[in-house]
Amino acid sequence: MNHNRVEETIASQWGGFILDTLKEYITIPNLSPQFDAEWEKNGYMHKAVSLLAETANTFAIEGLSQRVVQLPSRTPLLFLEVPASNGGEGNVLLYGHFDKQPEFSGWHPGKGPWLPVLEDGRLFGRGGGDDGYAMFSCLSAISAIQRQGCALPRCAIIIEGCEESGSPDLPHYIELLADEIGEPELVICLDAECGNYDQLWLTTSLRGMLSGTLTVEVLTEGVHSGGAGGIVPSSFRLLRSLYERLENNETGRLHEALYTEIPSWARVQCSEMADTLGSTIVDRYPWAENAEPIDEPLDELLISNSWKPSLATVGIGGAPIPDVAGNTLRPNTSTKMVFRLPPNADAGLAAKFIKAELERDPPHGAKVSFHCDAAESGWFSKPVAPWLDKSLNRASTTFFGKPYRRMGTGGTIPFMKMLGDQFPNCEFMITGVLGPHSNAHGPNEFLDLKTAERVTCCVASVLNDVALK
Repeated sequence: MNHNRVEETIASQWGGFILDTLKEYITIPNLSPQFDAEWEKNGYMHKAVSLLAETANTFAIEGLSQRVVQLPSRTPLLFLEVPASNGGEGNVLLYGHFDKQPEFSGWHPGKGPWLPVLEDGRLFGRGGGDDGYAMFSCLSAISAIQRQGCALPRCAIIIEGCEESGSPDLPHYIELLADEIGEPELVICLDAECGNYDQLWLTTSLRGMLSGTLTVEVLTEGVHSGGAGGIVPSSFRLLRSLYERLENNETGRLHEALYTEIPSWARVQCSEMADTLGSTIVDRYPWAENAEPIDEPLDELLISNSWKPSLATVGIGGAPIPDVAGNTLRPNTSTKMVFRLPPNADAGLAAKFIKAELERDPPHGAKVSFHCDAAESGWFSKPVAPWLDKSLNRASTTFFGKPYRRMGTGGTIPFMKMLGDQFPNCEFMITGVLGPHSNAHGPNEFLDLKTAERVTCCVASVLNDVALK
């Protein structure tokens, strides 16, 4: 394989029709079903998958077959297949998703979730880096290999439409397409983070995720705060007391039942990552004035982010915004709670524990309920096979100029746990473009285009290595 030609081919595609299509893709508000109950009626999901399917043919890949698959009442899935060629062997499954997170507020002036803005080599807008680029990266890598007449393994590509909702539809499609997928020897997932934009990063663990709504109700309607204060307990105060059952307000430490044993190799990787990234580990966040990270060494912060549980309150219900809030004691308060669980924790058991702990012995006899809407276990990899380790290192050194690095991440990709259980002998290349300040799920999300090109070149290199293995 001529690496210069790989770079030239991929750069020409990314600087041309790929960029144009990604801009169009960003304008489509195809929210994941959890955030758009009327997604079928609204039609944005179908518009997005149709755009991707139409663009796939632009790559002019020999032998490419594709189709949009949709089971009743489930999000559509784009399935693409390219046969092995030029003496290549092996079976590789590549993965991405095209559904998006909600808009969120706080976008910089002139930017917005559905407004593609190209600035300093970065494409701003919702979904470009998480994870609209994935299909383009897969096909661009395959195209670069074919144009040189190099060996290519058989490639199956799945681009799903409900990852941001926990991938509830994906198991049904995996079962439906089982014969066509076969048994891959390598899975390439392009939906992960990168510690920096200077080298290829391999994700070795993903935390689980559990989300649900906690509601505390004390009255059937709001009443005058002066008339009720001192007699009627505040639903907000009671809710705060329930939080204390699971999270220490002073330290942020969660209930001991949610922790698991941390493997020694994870600590070694976090130490290596801390040495590589230094203060970038905390500097990457948009801190408010004088705000500081948790007071721990950098390697311990990484352990906490990748192997310990955490809790975020991502939504509050039952309360008006301050500007229009009257002097009324509200009847109820609800919060959307999102727990991140250790990679080796059982999300189903955690869900049962959390629900029981929150609903037991309701304070003041209040009506308390916790409704869990998603519980996804995490994933962690076995040691990287020697051939893949060499391949990743060669690819990163060639196209980034530095060796690859390994990292555990705090996010969740439900598909990985599913595949890890189904194909225990499979190797995994989980990587991505979500580096410092890329802010997936939040305001000012961007895709660093040069990083996307380099990651795509690395994918091409690894695919060629698989074919010749």
